[in-house]
Amino acid sequence: MIWREKRVLLIVLGLLLLANTIFFFTYRVQYVSRLEDLDARHEQVTAQLDQARHARVTAQQQLAAYKKVQSDLQVLYNERWSTALMRLTALIDEVRRLAAASHLEPPSYQFTTGESKSATATNTTNTKGSIGTTTVEIAFTVQGTYEQVRRLINLLELSDQFVIIDGISLNSSATQGSIDKTLTLNIRLKTLFRDARNAPGAAKQL
Repeated sequence: MIWREKRVLLIVLGLLLLANTIFFFTYRVQYVSRLEDLDARHEQVTAQLDQARHARVTAQQQLAAYKKVQSDLQVLYNERWSTALMRLTALIDEVRRLAAASHLEPPSYQFTTGESKSATATNTTNTKGSIGTTTVEIAFTVQGTYEQVRRLINLLELSDQFVIIDGISLNSSATQGSIDKTLTLNIRLKTLFRDARNAPGAAKQL
């Protein structure tokens, strides 16, 4: 028979076929395992990329917020807390204008200046980047109706000037035959000014 004569060749071919079959299935299993590993690495890298993007967006938002705070502080220091030379006259005019708008006329104003506690602490500790401030108090007395007094207080609270109502006292009196009471308002305002030596553009003292 032919197969008996070619037995050795057929055995060799069979062994080669078996080896190829074993190699095919082994390679396929390894290939699938590699694909799964690549998919897992892809998902991991994608997650890390998303985290990096989120961290970048968060950092950009924090930087924008920091720049906004820095800009607001510059406006506060340079405009709202400018020096007395730059803002005191405007503040006095504002107080007088609001009193006139309330139909109240203070007979006089009392001014008191003093160095703030923060400035004193700055001078003693010499903290880097800190600024000194000067406190100015404006006190005056007016007489008028309740509506006038209330309007004046409301206008002072809504003023664009950096002014704080530091103290208020009220006394009432009524004339004979009059129903409306006349109120006497003693009010004390307070504001802060930057030290002129720390103001922008101030000359450095040698």
